[in-house]
Amino acid sequence: MLEIGERPWGKYFVLADEPHYKLKRIEVNPGQRLSYQYHHKRQEQWTVIEGNATVVLDGEEISLAYGESIFIPQGAKHRMMNLTEKPVVFIEVQTGTYFGEDDIVRLEDDYSR
Repeated sequence: MLEIGERPWGKYFVLADEPHYKLKRIEVNPGQRLSYQYHHKRQEQWTVIEGNATVVLDGEEISLAYGESIFIPQGAKHRMMNLTEKPVVFIEVQTGTYFGEDDIVRLEDDYSR
């Protein structure tokens, strides 16, 4: 494990951090959601590996079950939500030119970050 990040909504594990991609395992606690955000320098691919997730992509809600994926284009507004009573776990593959946490532009955040 390269990094473990504790967040109010759950936690993430950085599995790989290479010049051309970053790979994370992200756990979202029941009833929690990530900030509604976008990125200037990366795009993401999310694949659900546990639970049932709800994704907001440019204002549209999309349900994802185990094994289902969604592509988040660079600059697209997005959020992962867990509206269930069981954890949601997904794999995030970031591709682009920069993968730092400071490339998160938060539009809405339940935790005032």
